[in-house]
Amino acid sequence: MSESVDTLRERLQTALSAATSGEAVEQIRVDFLGKKGVITALLKSLGTLDPEARRQAGQAINSLKVDAQAAIDERKEALLDAADGVVIDVTMPGASVAVGGLHPITRMMYDLDDAFAALNFEVYQGPEISTEDFEFDHMNFPPDHPARESMDTYWIGNASDNRPTCLRPHLTGGSVRRMLQGPPPYRFVYPGHVYRNETTDARHERAFVQYEALIVDRDVPFTAGKLLIDTILETVFGRPVKTRMRAGFFPFVEPGYEIDMECQVCGGKGCSLCKHVGWLEVMPGGVPHPNVLRAAGVDPDQWTGFYVNVGLDRLVMMRYGIDDVRLFHGGDLRFLRQFR
Repeated sequence: MSESVDTLRERLQTALSAATSGEAVEQIRVDFLGKKGVITALLKSLGTLDPEARRQAGQAINSLKVDAQAAIDERKEALLDAADGVVIDVTMPGASVAVGGLHPITRMMYDLDDAFAALNFEVYQGPEISTEDFEFDHMNFPPDHPARESMDTYWIGNASDNRPTCLRPHLTGGSVRRMLQGPPPYRFVYPGHVYRNETTDARHERAFVQYEALIVDRDVPFTAGKLLIDTILETVFGRPVKTRMRAGFFPFVEPGYEIDMECQVCGGKGCSLCKHVGWLEVMPGGVPHPNVLRAAGVDPDQWTGFYVNVGLDRLVMMRYGIDDVRLFHGGDLRFLRQFR
């Protein structure tokens, strides 16, 4: 047995001396110390010896095992130190590395999430592929509404399906999905991409970002809706922004409002951007229509609320003075690096 141990020790040293890579040293470890390695096999054979011989052989083999592991570790360290002949000088200054940053729309979305979280709102995320019932039927859109046509909405699959699927054309359908998950009251915001079959130009894109907020409670005062609007605009522009609300029609709210903000370019005096009226339309809003609440299993005689839905791309355009929405989605690093 002692001769066998000595022979293995020599074989190990010879193999390690010839190893020139970490992979080769690892293979040597497997050959000698692995589950089917030769040293492991010697340890398993001790049971065939008488007690005195087993004691002596066991000491020799265990000593070989310890020495083998130490020799393997030492060889690995030596190869790492000499890898490719490169000497690392830890006193040298590090090389500069280009640092990325958040997309300006993503950054604004996160800022709004934080602002509403501080007001105890949940941040909800829904699917980008939705169904006709959630996007139109539950939202009180009549069967012949033009928004259901393929000229406006990206439909997926066959039109004959019982529940045709589409890329969500707005976020509002997600509000019913969230309300179906549990009883009222609700306080949540719902950011994300939406998709419209539109002609792309400086102010329109086929994919853009909306940000929606919804309160549903027993008695929601009009000032609660005003708080949602002011929170969004103050977060975007970093200061209070004057707003006004005009009557407007949207199928999913009753009553509905067009919400305008004071033009941030001319300060309300009138300029070409605001068409010399001093105001810019920025978002729709209003009280959830009773049919929308019923679709979510909420009794409109007991509960009411307030929606607002904003196109985030346009607000970020006004914040940074950007005149073409296509720059946000074009992937041009020269443009995006300005916001790092």
